[in-house]
Amino acid sequence: MIDPSKLQDMMREAQRLQERMQAELKAKVVEGQSGGGMVRVTLNGLLEVQSVKIEKGAVDPADLTLLEDLVRAALAQAIQRAEEARMEHTRSLAGNLGLPSGMF
Repeated sequence: MIDPSKLQDMMREAQRLQERMQAELKAKVVEGQSGGGMVRVTLNGLLEVQSVKIEKGAVDPADLTLLEDLVRAALAQAIQRAEEARMEHTRSLAGNLGLPSGMF
């Protein structure tokens, strides 16, 4: 049988780790770009948009669909990079806790 006080300690430690991970992911910055860097989207590790930069050359009033596609591509790349960073961070924490690497 599990000692209730040890279970409480484990839950508190899990909460602390979750808070630490959230803070570290919030500080992590990733960028996605498209159009040879003409459109850049920056996110943090929590997928919060930090900035969107669009060079003048990416804007053609006669073809806004192209700009929309460039923004979508840059955002998709940034999201992919943020997800990869999140998974790497999770694996690192799991390793520090002695958990098997294949769990994440």
